[in-house]
Amino acid sequence: MAIEKQPSCDDPAEPALLPVAEAKRRIAELVPALQDVENVNTVVSAGRVLARAILSPLNVPAATNSAMDGYAISHGDIPQSGEQSLDVVGECYAGRPYPHKVNPGEAVRIFTGGVMPHGTDTVVIQEHVAVDGGKVRIDHDVQAMRNVRLAGEDIKQGETVLEAGRKLSAADIGLIASLGISEVVVTRRLKVAFFSTGDEVQSLDKAITEGLPDGMVYDSNRHTLRCLLQALGVEAIDLGIVKDTFDDTYQALKTASEQADVVVSSGGISAGDADYVTKAFHQLGDVAFWKIAMRPGRPLASGKIGEAAFFGLPGNPVAVMVTFLAFVQPAIKRRMGMLSTEPMAIPARASARMKKTPGRMEYQRGIMSVSDDGAVQVALTGKQGAGRLSSMSVANCLIVLSEQQGTVEVGDTVSVWPFDGLL
Repeated sequence: MAIEKQPSCDDPAEPALLPVAEAKRRIAELVPALQDVENVNTVVSAGRVLARAILSPLNVPAATNSAMDGYAISHGDIPQSGEQSLDVVGECYAGRPYPHKVNPGEAVRIFTGGVMPHGTDTVVIQEHVAVDGGKVRIDHDVQAMRNVRLAGEDIKQGETVLEAGRKLSAADIGLIASLGISEVVVTRRLKVAFFSTGDEVQSLDKAITEGLPDGMVYDSNRHTLRCLLQALGVEAIDLGIVKDTFDDTYQALKTASEQADVVVSSGGISAGDADYVTKAFHQLGDVAFWKIAMRPGRPLASGKIGEAAFFGLPGNPVAVMVTFLAFVQPAIKRRMGMLSTEPMAIPARASARMKKTPGRMEYQRGIMSVSDDGAVQVALTGKQGAGRLSSMSVANCLIVLSEQQGTVEVGDTVSVWPFDGLL
């Protein structure tokens, strides 16, 4: 009797597998944005997600001021031809406004940032004047209203400066501080529980005392996930390594779902007898999908366990990273309330051939560079096996090849996700 072969990762295509686009759609329904918010001090809010838009309480600049060192005058004193001599009646520094009105025929020595005195609207830079004792001479080349920053020129009072859903950067913090806002409303910090599975997986804390017994591998996935989660600014809950038994896996998933908003596991989600994550998840949770038409990472489970979103990632190290970046990271960003969740994709020119069969999405590790003619180009890191974690370390991008795409020839355009800003 002929062997009845089951679908596997080696198949170029499998109609029953869920397309990547549909998986993303289901995940979007699975992870609505958190509604829990809290007030935090602006100075410690970097990396947090705004839950309320920031409206400016004032004009920026707050008052019309000088953009250069020079002399503040009225444009009415600019001569039609030749030169004009003006009396210098005072000085104006940033933070020390000149207190009097400036009359026609007068000028005030002003420094960058100084508030324009009443009666002036133009600054003549110091390089374009001649100083004669208590007077300053200007000529007809002076341009009216120049070298002045108008009140509200950058930001007007009441204007929205930062939208809700934005992850706060260093520049954002500086902007908020410049507006005198000491507290911001942000989404509660997301809790993400994660663990590795497998009796063959050994913790690093046993590396020195026990070494690595035959058939064992060190747990890299959990440490990779921890770093990826920390970069997102979530509260990462490390549940360690779970033994390959149904009871241990069931309890780990149950415990994780009770204390976290999102649960992420690695390993144990294929169709084997020892793949207990699959079995426990199907008993505990609501399954959104289990297998996706992609490589690496065909076995990827997702759904809900109680109120927590669950992502069961493959056990292969590269597949863990790829599936996290493609599905889990956008889902966590969405749950955090971020508006921008998907990785930034840019076009690049293939500088080497990339073999692919149509039928599923592929995420290949690439090295992106700039060619001699200034174009962005990309080549593979080498062999693309899902267990070659070194390929992710060497790579600086993922090459994203669509389901319909076949083999890529030199010069073809492909889409890449740069790691800069992604990892």
